[in-house]
Order: sequence, then structure tokens, then C-alpha cells
Amino acid sequence: MPINNTIHEVLHRIRVKLYPNYFTNVEGAYIARTDREASLSIEEVCAALKNRGSFTGNYDDLVEHVKQFFDEAAYQLCDGFVVNTGYYSIHPHVGGTFDHLTQGHEHQKHPISFRFRTLSPLRALAKHIVVEVEGLAQVSGYIAEFLDINTESVNDRLSPGGLFSIGGHKIKISGDDPERGVYFVSLEDGKQRVKVSGHLAENTPSKVIGVIPPLRAGAWKVEVRTQYSGSGTSRLKKPRVIASSCTLTVPEGGI
Repeated sequence: MPINNTIHEVLHRIRVKLYPNYFTNVEGAYIARTDREASLSIEEVCAALKNRGSFTGNYDDLVEHVKQFFDEAAYQLCDGFVVNTGYYSIHPHVGGTFDHLTQGHEHQKHPISFRFRTLSPLRALAKHIVVEVEGLAQVSGYIAEFLDINTESVNDRLSPGGLFSIGGHKIKISGDDPERGVYFVSLEDGKQRVKVSGHLAENTPSKVIGVIPPLRAGAWKVEVRTQYSGSGTSRLKKPRVIASSCTLTVPEGGI
């Protein structure tokens, strides 16, 4: 007599670490953040597709065709079309407000951004993801959220020249070391670091607000370098580096 068991295959895994919850509007003692993973390029995704046996054609042709697809998708987005990939859609968005019907568009007042919406096939895949909790993260300081204020994008977009807000724990910029400050570090060239200059609009242990410096198009992460120890009377001898776990993107023409 056959035994009818329902077996769910584990297709994907995401590793997370737990952080103390300092958000007043979120219940629970801890929040989960994905453990930092490498950012995959088009070439690396295509290599994975080829190695898993799902694609049997020429690898170089695959890379070139995918790049051509994204170039054309970007072109169509800039003409106001929504691009639907089947797993997510990308929507052009014009921010800001207009004072009267005849007011023209200004890039500073009405920033243009692109917003992503997940579609049902991608949401369905989420049911097959196993989340592995790897314990409590190092909580000497961490970045919980990066907000691009111009586009209201969280942990995603960078708008050079616009305002940013970093939320986290023990991130106050403090000390006299010349290396202290907020930096944007290129993920394509880890040696390229751009420091935020000028006055910070807010600088507290849980929030830092400033202006995004000029950055070239590409992928970036944010780093806070501070001698803040959590005490108002003592400071660290050398700045600690607190890096974001998210990838932030400046789109082509973003400067």
C-alpha cells in the first residue's frame, strides 16, 4: 500500500542574522537582515545559467543578448513605457509636486526614478525559500536602512545631489580622526570611496542625514566610519567601519 507523503523540495536558501529592534512602530525584540552576499553581474548570472545546464548555446552570445535586452529595456523606460519581465515590472515615476497646470518639469523639483514591483511568479518562488537564522549579529553598530529621500527609495536607489537618511544603531559620526564620516564605496572598484562633504542635517546614534555626493553610474554600498562608542564621554581610539548590507544603484545618467 503506497504511502502518500507531500514532500517540499528546498529550492533556495537565504541566510539572515538578527538585530535588536529599535523601531518604535515594529513589534518584536529582533529584526532579520540578510547576511551580506556578493552582487552578481550579468556575466556571473549567465555563467550560472550555463553551468546549471539550463542554457546550451554560446555563453558569449548569451551575455551580449542579455546586455542588449537591458539596454533596450532602459531605452523604453526612458520613453515612459512600463517593462514587464514576468517576474517583476519596472515603472517610470516622476516625483515632487507641481504648483500650477502650466508649470514645466524641473529635474531637481521633480526627480525621475524607476520603481520595481514584484509579480506573482516571483512571489510564488518565495514560498520555496528556506531562511536560515545564523544567530545574533555583531551589534556594536549597524545600518538598518538607507533612504533616498528624493525618490523615497529604501535600500535601492541613489540620487546624487539629493538627500539621504541612514537609520541604524551607533552610527553617529563622532571623533577627530580625519577618516571619520559617511562614505560611498564602489562595488565595482572597492578602492573608489567618495566621502560625504559639508554639514550633516542630522547626526544622532540612530539617524544620519546628509547630501549624496556626485557618483558615477553603478553599484555602491554606504559606510559609516566613526569613533562613537555609545557613550558621550568616551570615544574609540580608531574609527570603526559600519557597512551597509544592501546594494545601492546610481542609474545611467544619474549624476
